[in-house]
Amino acid sequence: MRDDTGRNPEAAVGSKSHEGWLALGGMQFDYLTSHGLAPQDRLLEIGCGNLRAGWRFIDYLEAGNYYGLDISPDILIAAQSTLVQRQLQHKLPRLSVVRDLRFGFLPDAHFRVVHAHSVFSHSPLPVIEECLSHVGRILAPGGWFDFTFDRTVGEEHHVLREDFYYRTETLLALAERHGLAARFMDDWEQLPHGQSKIRVSHRD
Repeated sequence: MRDDTGRNPEAAVGSKSHEGWLALGGMQFDYLTSHGLAPQDRLLEIGCGNLRAGWRFIDYLEAGNYYGLDISPDILIAAQSTLVQRQLQHKLPRLSVVRDLRFGFLPDAHFRVVHAHSVFSHSPLPVIEECLSHVGRILAPGGWFDFTFDRTVGEEHHVLREDFYYRTETLLALAERHGLAARFMDDWEQLPHGQSKIRVSHRD
């Protein structure tokens, strides 16, 4: 990631062009706001990268309400550059490097929306389970966690342990095993992106 980020931070997060970087970030933003994300909500973005979608959320949300996590210190430095370019320093976003997805440093019931785009598509199942076993603690009542994944209807597999393909029912069952309600987001499938999406929340 360090070398990729040094060459081109937008390419390091999977965007082939600046236009593609903008379009995919815009798609994520439009989707969550159309589903009810409001300026007063607190949003946690897992795998925030160089703020492909994050800068839009930061601009939209009230100051201090955006939290971004990533495993790469170098991509978070690139995220700081995005903040400067977009003149969003006054929004006081919080960007943190993490080694795991246990969220131990974050408070209970704090986030109305948690969001992870193109994270689980690069994650083995134990990493996904770690996240699902802890995300419920930080979700506020009525909140939700959206994540994308590479979907297969056949045998689950990976390519060079970089791209992981899961059946929908595997991830739904994993979320439910950790006390969460989970559903496949059909409306996301209509959008021009190759991944699928699941939403988890507290059970009623």
